[in-house]
Amino acid sequence: MPDPISWQAVWPYYAATLLGAYLLGSIPFGLVLTRLAGLGDVRRIGSGNIGATNVLRTGRKDLAAATLVLDAAKGAAAVLLAARFGGPDLTVTAVLGAFLGHLFPVWLAFRGGKGVATYLGCLAAASWPAGLAFAGLWLTVAILARYSSLAALLASLAAPFVLAARGEVQLAEVFGVLTALLWYKHAPNIGRLLSGGESRIGRS
Repeated sequence: MPDPISWQAVWPYYAATLLGAYLLGSIPFGLVLTRLAGLGDVRRIGSGNIGATNVLRTGRKDLAAATLVLDAAKGAAAVLLAARFGGPDLTVTAVLGAFLGHLFPVWLAFRGGKGVATYLGCLAAASWPAGLAFAGLWLTVAILARYSSLAALLASLAAPFVLAARGEVQLAEVFGVLTALLWYKHAPNIGRLLSGGESRIGRS
């Protein structure tokens, strides 16, 4: 913990990083893209979510793919900028800010997405081996079980342990927090998984 004098000197950098990452993470690409395409408000269909999975329910695979890439990219951009100009501590701050921005965007009354793509973008930018492990586990579970939500839940659960095993303790701790938030946002999906009512990949 920094002493009072040093903390007074550096806290503006932490605040600016947190705010900047939050604002970047809060850009609702799924909503922006569907509106630009003339499809209206994506929150009025399917799950009401602004993420790629719900955008796919419009029938536009291209928009869903673009949403996935952009949601991941905004998290990665926030983390890479912080790492480039601020070092490890500000990197962790950016991870938290970008993810909170996606989950709770000020522009949408703090009702955002579930965070899977942004989680992956932050993770890959902060530790590419852990990001690769996340993507590999997600793909494996998705292929075998055909549940996108289950794949995301298990991949996010594994991510902090992968980081800890690599000795990246600080990142493991912050991604542990992100995993808890991701699971919280997936509470309805967890309920449907347990009851057998969750939609499989490829089905509405």
